[in-house]
Amino acid sequence: MKIAVVGCTGLVGTQILKVLNELEINVSQLIPVASEKSVGRIINFVGKEHKVVSLKQGVAAKPDVAIFSAGGKVSKQWAPEFAKTGCFVVDNSSAWRMDIDKKLIVPEINASTLTHNDKIIANPNCSTIQLVVALAPLHKKYKINRLVISTYQSVTGTGVKAVEQMDNERAGVSGPMVYAHHIDLNCIPHGGSFDDDGYTTEETKLIYETRKILNDQSISITATAVRIPVKGGHSASVNIEFENDFALDDVKQILRMSPGIIIQDEPQKNIYPMPRYVEGKNSVFVGRIRRDFSQPKTLNMWIVADNLRKGAATNTVQIVEKLQSMGFIGNK
Repeated sequence: MKIAVVGCTGLVGTQILKVLNELEINVSQLIPVASEKSVGRIINFVGKEHKVVSLKQGVAAKPDVAIFSAGGKVSKQWAPEFAKTGCFVVDNSSAWRMDIDKKLIVPEINASTLTHNDKIIANPNCSTIQLVVALAPLHKKYKINRLVISTYQSVTGTGVKAVEQMDNERAGVSGPMVYAHHIDLNCIPHGGSFDDDGYTTEETKLIYETRKILNDQSISITATAVRIPVKGGHSASVNIEFENDFALDDVKQILRMSPGIIIQDEPQKNIYPMPRYVEGKNSVFVGRIRRDFSQPKTLNMWIVADNLRKGAATNTVQIVEKLQSMGFIGNK
C-alpha cells in the first residue's frame, strides 16, 4: 500500500509511524505530509529516510490511503481532495465524526459497516474509543440505559505544547501557557472549550460519539472531563446502568473474551489500570469492576488506555488493516 501520513511530525503522527511498523503493515511507499514549515524535513521510517512533502504533493502522489492527524481545519479542506483521487482517508480530527454521511469507526465494534464508498472515515475522540471498546460487548448483552462518565485526561491529549508547559512547571522554568491554569500538581475540569450549556467540547464528544458508535440514540449520558498532569494515557470512571441485570463474574468473562481489552482487576493485590503503565501499549485496560449498590442493575468500571495509541494512532492503523482485509486497498 502507498500510505500518506498527514501531520507526520506531530505527537499522534509520530505514533502512527511507530504503529505502522509494529503492526507490520505492508507499506510499499510512505508519503510523509506536513505543514509548509515542515516540508523538506527528513523522517526515518523502518530504517529509511523520507522527505516530508506538502499537502498538494501528497494528493498528487495518489496514495491508497491517507491517515490524517493535522487538525479539523486541515481535514475539512484536504480530506476531500485526497478522496477525489480514490484514496481512502482515515481522519483523526473532529471534522467528520458527527457528519451523518461519514462512518465513525472503532474496528472491534463496527468495522463491518465499511464499504468501498466510504472514502472519508472518522476516527473517534481518544476518550470515546477506550470507553466504547469496553462498553460495546456489555451493551450487546445487557443493554445500557444510562452512563455517568468522568475522564482524567493526559496532557498529551492537548499536544506537545501542553507537555512542555507541564515539564516547564516541574522544572521551575517559565514558558508559554497552553492551559488557563498551572497544570502540574493540579486538576483542571476543563477539556476543550465551554459551550453555552456549561459542558465542554470534550464532554459533548463523549456523549454524541458514544451513541453513534453503539448505534443507540436512546442511551442517556452525562460526562465530566478533567485534565490531569500525566503523560501515559487517559483514565475514565464509568457508572453504567443496564436494562437487564448481570452477574459480576459474567461481566468480567465477557470483557476478558472481547478483543482489545486486558483485565487488571485484583484490587487486594493493588492491581488495577494506571496511565503510567499503559503508555506505549495498544490495548484498553479495565479494572475496579464492581456493582453499584446504590441502585439495581448498575456497574462501576475504571478504564485506562494510552490516548496516543488506541485513542488515536493504533485505532487509525487498525482501520487501515480492516480496509485491507476487506479487499478495499492493497493486495486483494
